[in-house]
Amino acid sequence: MQSNVATKRPFNMATLLTFLVPSLAGLLLFVTPVSYRGEVSIPIAILASAVQSSLGDYLPALVTAIVLVTAALTVITKLARPDIITNSTFLNGLLDVTPLWCLVRIAGALFIALSYFKVGPEAVWSQSTGGMVLNDLLPVLFSVFIFAGLLLPLLMNFGLLELIGTLLTKIMRPLFGLPGRSAIDCIASWLGDGSVGILMTSKQYEGGFYTQREAAVIGTTFSTVSITFSLVVIAQVGLQHMFVPFFLTVCLAGFVAAIIVPRLPPLSWKKDHFINGKSRDHDVDVIPQGWTTFSWGLHKALEKAESVKNPGTVIKDGFKNAIDMVFGVLPIVMGIGTLALIVAEYTPVFDYLGMPFVPLLELLQIPEASQASTTLVVGFADMFIPSILASSIETEMTRFVIAALSLTQLIFMAEVGALLLGSRIPVTIWELFIVFLLRTMVTLPVIAGVAHFIF
Repeated sequence: MQSNVATKRPFNMATLLTFLVPSLAGLLLFVTPVSYRGEVSIPIAILASAVQSSLGDYLPALVTAIVLVTAALTVITKLARPDIITNSTFLNGLLDVTPLWCLVRIAGALFIALSYFKVGPEAVWSQSTGGMVLNDLLPVLFSVFIFAGLLLPLLMNFGLLELIGTLLTKIMRPLFGLPGRSAIDCIASWLGDGSVGILMTSKQYEGGFYTQREAAVIGTTFSTVSITFSLVVIAQVGLQHMFVPFFLTVCLAGFVAAIIVPRLPPLSWKKDHFINGKSRDHDVDVIPQGWTTFSWGLHKALEKAESVKNPGTVIKDGFKNAIDMVFGVLPIVMGIGTLALIVAEYTPVFDYLGMPFVPLLELLQIPEASQASTTLVVGFADMFIPSILASSIETEMTRFVIAALSLTQLIFMAEVGALLLGSRIPVTIWELFIVFLLRTMVTLPVIAGVAHFIF
């Protein structure tokens, strides 16, 4: 248990600058909203877009090579265990995965080869399945991972999270049962890209700052879609003139889900144990005697900055972050994402799963309930599919509800779900599906209520 007494001591100007300069740069890059080409985004996402534009048609070939090399090295590691890999903690951790994840990487390699060369069953490589993951999703993730991975230490290694965490604990703990530092994950995800939030959460969990429960809750609750994607979704259903009430509805429903869903199983069953097995001491948030919230947070931040002795280590950590995400996660997204889209596109599984929602939709007085029900569960495969299906529904209110719900469901296997499974965050695919259903049940009445008020 932490003592409620701490000794104040001075820090020199070099330590203060070590805290301020990288932290302000991190805030600018990851959480500062800027207008770019008529859209609100964050600089890190703009940099990623610039890479996509400059590399253009080369990106699908590049990510194909990455997925194929990763699968090949994983198989070699499992079968031959070469010394160059097993003697490296980093490479061994990246390539010596469990048999299940080895199979997923092999499946990802198979799917991406078929999709790139457009050979084999069309169900695998069509533009609505593997072709979409390869050409539309993986290039975006590659670009984001490169910059987010390299620059993430600006947020994590110089004391910013210690300061923010102390300042916001009194808000995050009572509302969401989370440490204050998780607010940074939320802001970065909301303004930029959910994959950035998942990367941050995974690294914080691996670093021993989040418990199993906290990492699972943050990863499944705050890795929201960006404002930009919300514009794309509302435009798909032909209601772009209603973007402001639409986005406010998504925020309201997401806030309600963030309070309720983490207090229900399976998230509530997660242990408050860190990755090393130790449990959280809830007294860590106590402010010592003689300190204000700000002075204690600043003290902890400066202690963190003072511990940075070698800038080269920080740069090395950034490269490891980027390599870990690019080579470790892209094959998972290709394998699981393509499989989920094949099931959604070529089987009636999600149609059957949506049938039990017809009575609920009718109870909420949503027009065209039967047609709307087919869109509710298919969002687990990909967040954009419900809006595509909803575009043919005549009733504006129903299209509004489906579009908003597709964003608040949050978990979809073509990206967020696969990213979570590919990270160290302790969740399973079945737990993700249950969380998806819970978020659907919690946010649907909220969205329907707002829709009835608007329409």
